[in-house]
Amino acid sequence: MFGVDSGEERVRLNQLSNVIVSAALRVHKELGPGMLESAYEACLYFELTQSGLRVERQKPLPLVYRGQRMNCGYRLDLLVEDVIIVEVKAIERLEQVHSAQLLSYLRQTKLKLGLLFNFNVKWLQDGTRRVVNAFPE
Repeated sequence: MFGVDSGEERVRLNQLSNVIVSAALRVHKELGPGMLESAYEACLYFELTQSGLRVERQKPLPLVYRGQRMNCGYRLDLLVEDVIIVEVKAIERLEQVHSAQLLSYLRQTKLKLGLLFNFNVKWLQDGTRRVVNAFPE
């Protein structure tokens, strides 16, 4: 990816994920639980772009089935620097299906790292999941 070896790639992904987690913590500290998912997504987008990162919001994700592109209405909440998918939730609790959904997105895009945030928790670290797809060793 981007002409770097897996060690450099791992370092870059870890550095980016640290920036993203810090931004999510700022949003959660400011808003707390109880808001709509769209509010957290908008504020996280703002924080990330203010940090100088390139972020796409609500990026369409076509499903490729047997070599054919299917428009099934999937969208990535945030795509950061074309390498990390961020999914934002505001639900009672994260379930395994939410991690599975993010892993499916990673597989479809052939990306390696995704972050899942549930902002509807008292402590954001309790609502944060890191999902990997063949992460470089």
